[in-house]
Amino acid sequence: MSEELPGLERIRVKFLDMLEDRQASIAQHALRAWESDDKASRNNNLLSAQNILHQIAGTAGSLGFGPLGEAARACEHQIIDHIEAAVAPRQSLVDVMLSMDHFVSISRTLLNEKSRRKAS
Repeated sequence: MSEELPGLERIRVKFLDMLEDRQASIAQHALRAWESDDKASRNNNLLSAQNILHQIAGTAGSLGFGPLGEAARACEHQIIDHIEAAVAPRQSLVDVMLSMDHFVSISRTLLNEKSRRKAS
């Protein structure tokens, strides 16, 4: 990426700064959904996470974070499928949680790389 558009690196840095807060929010919504016995509360938390994932999926690829965007999109679709299922089995929720955990892991790796570059 030697011929980047002017300011693209600043946008990437801002995206990664926002990613830190967003991945924490996703993790928090996932935990609340998992712990909830109330379907409406569980689905509200999943929808909140899905909205954040949608924003990330729409931006990540264009900034050179393709795997992150793909993971966000996959997780987003899994949440939608789970919520739209007439009877969502517990395994479906487990799969959503695993997908969200995978996304958080990828974002954490990106954020750790950012921290290492800052330190050097």
